[in-house]
Amino acid sequence: MITPRIKKETERLSTDPIVGIYATPDETNFRHFHVQISGPADTPYNGGLFKAELFLPDEYPMVPPKVLFRTKIFHPNIDKLGRICLDILKKNWSPALQIRAVLVSIQSLLSDANLDDPLDEEVAELFKTDPEAAEEKARQWTLDYANE
Repeated sequence: MITPRIKKETERLSTDPIVGIYATPDETNFRHFHVQISGPADTPYNGGLFKAELFLPDEYPMVPPKVLFRTKIFHPNIDKLGRICLDILKKNWSPALQIRAVLVSIQSLLSDANLDDPLDEEVAELFKTDPEAAEEKARQWTLDYANE
């Protein structure tokens, strides 16, 4: 059964879309969303369209949604399995937050990586020691994987 909150949030995603973010509920499971996030301008992810999945656990909104990138991305806060290191998906979650806030936060993480709390240490180290090489690799991965 769909809860009133999930129904309201889902409707708002379609009637008041977020620029550069597309979130569509799965036809068979209203707690599962197929997400596409446009790479922000002025980043090495610009021009890419990154696929992700968002799942609302039964305990939502008391616990945060689960979000996984399905498109490979070279980013210090997203690992090779697509897991995302973002404070609001962990310790800073609040039931007052909604799906919209999570998606906007993920999109802004693409613009502003947190090098002090990386999920992929090697990627973070390259961004710290050779930002130009890191951005070039991120651009190349965007071309290779986020343009299907």
